[in-house]
Amino acid sequence: MALCATLGLALLPAAYAKLPAPTPEAKAKADEAKAKAAWSDKVAAYQLCKSMDRVAARYAQEARAAGKDARPPVATPACADPGPYQVAAAATPPLEAAGAHSPAKTAISPPSGTATAAEQAGAQKK
Repeated sequence: MALCATLGLALLPAAYAKLPAPTPEAKAKADEAKAKAAWSDKVAAYQLCKSMDRVAARYAQEARAAGKDARPPVATPACADPGPYQVAAAATPPLEAAGAHSPAKTAISPPSGTATAAEQAGAQKK
């Protein structure tokens, strides 16, 4: 019994260890799964709404056919179709985060020059 208690106390810190932070790819995949699940929930709600409308309409039709007095249906909001699933475009990081402001290799000349924008684009200066 003392051995079990000692072993349990020895393994206790491992139980409280933190998981590493998710990679950007894993985070993007999790966000995509969350968006797909939210869309699936909207589709399920739309299908439920449409089926409830069909059941209410059929009930009213059968009640009228049987000669019963059917109450008018309760006004409810229209069913909102979520449309097809669309993959969200990946957000592009700002230039500062993308590393576009610094050259990839060591600069050996100043970044500015005497060339005009037209010359840099390939047009001849007149």
